[in-house]
Amino acid sequence: MAKSIRIRANAKGDVVLVKALLTHPMETGLRKDKKTGKKIPANYIQEVDCTHNGKTVMTAQWAGAVSKNPYLSFKFGGGKSGDTVGIAWVDNLGKKDSIETKVK
Repeated sequence: MAKSIRIRANAKGDVVLVKALLTHPMETGLRKDKKTGKKIPANYIQEVDCTHNGKTVMTAQWAGAVSKNPYLSFKFGGGKSGDTVGIAWVDNLGKKDSIETKVK
């Protein structure tokens, strides 16, 4: 189970609403450490892939301007209760995480 992603997926008719909370520091590389005065290195999610039964339904390309612990919500058609929805992310340092859940 993913430690950095919380996800819910609910179907209403054939439309699935996905809500996810990603835990990530999302540092731009422009802020300075208050104690040392040195810049904090960039560390942000670059790509988020969302799948429905193994097929990509959305890909997001992000950069440093996205807030810490981003919230993601989207809808897609053609889903139903019991289907599998997954989210995976990769950051600029190569760290990644993913999770899958069943649509309710």
